[in-house]
Amino acid sequence: MTSLSLLQMVSPALPVGAFSYSEGLEVLIQSGALSDEHGIEQWMVAELQRGALRFEAAALPALAVDLRCWHRSADSVARSRVIDLDGWLLAMREAVEVRAQQLQMGGSLLELLAEMGHPLPDVLSLAWPAAWAWASVALQVAERPMVEGYLYGWVANQLSAAVRLVPLGPTRAQVLQQRLSSQIVDLAEHLSGVHPQEMWSGGVGASMAQLAHAELYSRLFRS
Repeated sequence: MTSLSLLQMVSPALPVGAFSYSEGLEVLIQSGALSDEHGIEQWMVAELQRGALRFEAAALPALAVDLRCWHRSADSVARSRVIDLDGWLLAMREAVEVRAQQLQMGGSLLELLAEMGHPLPDVLSLAWPAAWAWASVALQVAERPMVEGYLYGWVANQLSAAVRLVPLGPTRAQVLQQRLSSQIVDLAEHLSGVHPQEMWSGGVGASMAQLAHAELYSRLFRS
């Protein structure tokens, strides 16, 4: 059941709007900083190794534990921890467009889970990482697949954007996804037991690209 639930969560058919975001990739391609398969791969490797994405992936286990307590026993302390960590992760994203993306996708996922019979009580909104953690709890996805699935979904969405922006066909995108699978597994293992607030990020380039997206004259994506 865990495997089937995870497949549902990472499916491109999941109605959360992920396909409409590039997270700064559009800026980098329009500027000529990235122009081919090799550049796209190196960019994603750098983000997996040093980007803010790592904070979110590392936070998932703690969010899942507190969300489970909150749901089972209306634990107000656990609820407060979820809200605090959710807000901290959102604040780590400098660009307004990316923060809006996180909130929109998180809200859409919570709505979907409620339709599936897994409402989260007493919640106004959660950003994407916390909503993903709740989906994992509700659908009984174990900790390691939860983290790997989050990273896999990010890679898949970046590749989906790249296919529409550079000469990178869907076949080569699948080859890239497969090549990056070892990076995903290694990162998920490395993050095990690490608290996100004890980590560092070197994703300045990504942040600058995300901030510049709002100034593009012509855009395909929302971030």
